[in-house]
Amino acid sequence: MKQKKGKVYLVGSGPGDPDLITVKATKCLQQADVILYDRLVNPVLLDYGGHDAELIFCGKEPGNHCFSQDAIHELLVEQAMEGKTVVRLKGGDPFMFGRGGEEAMILAEYGIEFEVVPGITSGVAAPAYAGIPITYRDISQSFAVVTGHSVNGKPKNIRWDYLSQGVDTLAVYMGIKNLPYICRQLEICGKDPNTPVAVIQQGTTSEQRTVFGTLETIVNIVKDNRITNPAMILIGEVVTLSEKLAWFPEKIDEPPCQPYK
Repeated sequence: MKQKKGKVYLVGSGPGDPDLITVKATKCLQQADVILYDRLVNPVLLDYGGHDAELIFCGKEPGNHCFSQDAIHELLVEQAMEGKTVVRLKGGDPFMFGRGGEEAMILAEYGIEFEVVPGITSGVAAPAYAGIPITYRDISQSFAVVTGHSVNGKPKNIRWDYLSQGVDTLAVYMGIKNLPYICRQLEICGKDPNTPVAVIQQGTTSEQRTVFGTLETIVNIVKDNRITNPAMILIGEVVTLSEKLAWFPEKIDEPPCQPYK
């Protein structure tokens, strides 16, 4: 008798604070036979899985991939073909720079049933925890999310000219390494060098730290404060609102992070 295929849930775990996971995501974890989880998933969330659930770490970080993306695809297909309920647990939202679309495509090609469970993305959550509304009447009526990293390193195919002039607020993912390039491209395309910038490290977690500057100064400020990935970059006038709206207690480190001036 031919074995019935299992089902795969592509689940967003949220930005880091374990309380920000959705109810639907926790239900998926509770029924999973196998959980394939990423590096940025808060390990506390794995406790929602059943005692018998198999946990497989699929974390990837720059220069150190314990699983290639192709290997992750193979794992998803293999586990589902064995009739298992599989949760692919991803940081943030599975379709927001999370390669969830590629994983869904592979599952579709093999005729494996899947479901996408959206998660809160760090491009919205991290600024909120830093007191920065991504939109604000009369200051920011539009925003865009942009990757700060591509397969070949610098994100050269992005239309920085459109973004510099046509969008009020930019949320840049995975951009720390290429921050000098990003700032330079925006300035070349006409963005005011004095445009406020915030960089939020490990947003929504107890390790959150935020530094402030401008397109002209932020690169040195990030370097001086030893800001590293994972971090979100926010560019736009809404950054200045953090001075009054910041509510989340941040980690104190040396040298101190300087407020926007």
